[in-house]
Amino acid sequence: MDWFSLSNLARLQKAVTRSISAENPDGSKSGGARAEPEDNLAATDLGKGWKARPCIDLPAGEVTTLAEITGSGTIQHIWITVDSKAYRDCVLRCYWDDEKSPSVEVPLGDFFANGHGMRYNVNSLVVAVNPSGGFNCYWPMPFHRNAKITIENQSDEVIRHFFYQITYALHEHQPDTALFHAQWRRSLTSREHPEHTLLDQVRGQGHYVGTFIAWTQMSEGWWGEGEIKFFVDGDREYPTICGTGTEDYFGGAWCFGEGETYNTPFLGYPLCYKQAGGVPKHGLYRWHLPDPIRFEKDLQVTIQALGWWPNRKYQPLTDDIASVAYWYQSEPHSNFPAFPVRHERFSR
Repeated sequence: MDWFSLSNLARLQKAVTRSISAENPDGSKSGGARAEPEDNLAATDLGKGWKARPCIDLPAGEVTTLAEITGSGTIQHIWITVDSKAYRDCVLRCYWDDEKSPSVEVPLGDFFANGHGMRYNVNSLVVAVNPSGGFNCYWPMPFHRNAKITIENQSDEVIRHFFYQITYALHEHQPDTALFHAQWRRSLTSREHPEHTLLDQVRGQGHYVGTFIAWTQMSEGWWGEGEIKFFVDGDREYPTICGTGTEDYFGGAWCFGEGETYNTPFLGYPLCYKQAGGVPKHGLYRWHLPDPIRFEKDLQVTIQALGWWPNRKYQPLTDDIASVAYWYQSEPHSNFPAFPVRHERFSR
């Protein structure tokens, strides 16, 4: 079952569409809008079937299962909206085919390219964040036997009014269909080693499809002179694929001008946040949809943090960099690094 393209719209396919939400928690056929309106004042006059359970609450310190799907299929669209306080406090995880460890483990906001625990609009092909905080994901997420999606509220308070919709198709896959992965990392670069690792210890065959970075600038001046590097299939000291600068990798040029933001289908710089008395914060995405980076055995991805000294030599920077790497690969995948605890993700 091919990913969306206009040429496929007219094709009849052996697939069924299902959708999970608070109104149909298991996505069952004829299972929507069955909630009783007793606890929903807005729906009491209209009765059952009239938006009686449009959202859920996320209990403090608990994991809530959003979707459990049995069979072979593909998650096609995820829509979520919630208060921005959940963006770094809540962790989104996805498990495919009876996995014990997740293939996706990312703070909620960062998965949708909203970093720093902040809300801003994103207008791209696979991720869209629309006014006011409508998260949309169109990454195709295939599974062969089953799928499970959870959200963990790691804050010390209930997060209310969590709205979600997960739409998927049940169908068979080709045996060579790889599975979707996304991993979050955060580091403070140093003068001695001004480099952030986005991905490491990936083993197996696959292709790298996306990068999101939430970059906190800890010094004045230009911050994006560093190169991104892809170490592919046994590369050690030197990479096979090397960029020419941070703004270049994200499709911009010349220090993004005066910090001019932009959104395009495959790459963007949607956030340039500068406030008196605060540190500058940046949000950037690059989706390798027409140009995936393929690997046969292993992959490592890094990005440098460099600026300029007054004498026009590169200045190593101590910056706060958080990232999400998105890729597809054959299973099993290597275990992810230990996920940072809540206070290590805090940035608001």
